Amino acid sequence: MARPDKAAAVAELADEFRSSNAVVLTEYRGLTVKQLTELRRSLGGNASYAVVKNTLTKIAAREAGVSGLDDYLSGPSAIAFVKGDPVEAAKGLRDFAKANPVLVVKGGLLDGAPLTGEEITKLADLESREVLLAKLAGAMKASLQNAVSLFAAPLAQTARVVEALRQKVEAETPAAEVAADDAPAAEAPADEAPADEAPAAETADAAEATEQNEG
Repeated sequence: MARPDKAAAVAELADEFRSSNAVVLTEYRGLTVKQLTELRRSLGGNASYAVVKNTLTKIAAREAGVSGLDDYLSGPSAIAFVKGDPVEAAKGLRDFAKANPVLVVKGGLLDGAPLTGEEITKLADLESREVLLAKLAGAMKASLQNAVSLFAAPLAQTARVVEALRQKVEAETPAAEVAADDAPAAEAPADEAPADEAPAAETADAAEATEQNEG
């Protein structure tokens, strides 16, 4: 490759590194041109797949400020540059590798952090961003519907609940407390004279009558 062509290839790769939120390095040894085309299709529209030269890729990575890939740049290399959901791309690579074991996922980067081939496989086991958002939206919708149902409950229903609660409280009140409330007061009314004061008054009246007779 002539020097101008090398410079152009490095610049193109550096741009791919800068614009990708994830990159996956693979070894494609043994894959046919038809299989490579199928692999590109399996990645979906948010990723591109390019066969690269290791030396030029190392230079491009350094120019883009990317590190951690040198150990994976050996043997026949091809890179998936992901500009969308990395989980979707990882699933495409995993599924293709299951059908075509000659494809080897060596490692990569996710938002600048290095990933091993095993970690990329685990990434593929996660749910995609669209699925997670759909589940979140469903949970929020269900919560809102529950809230609307609660606030829209008829007043009659609320009254029935309150009445049932009142009856429950009354049923649980001890019988002794009810009996104590119904029992008459033990104390005599304040305006009635005590029984033991009556004889004393009668004795005073008799003494006064005796004195008058004697006089």
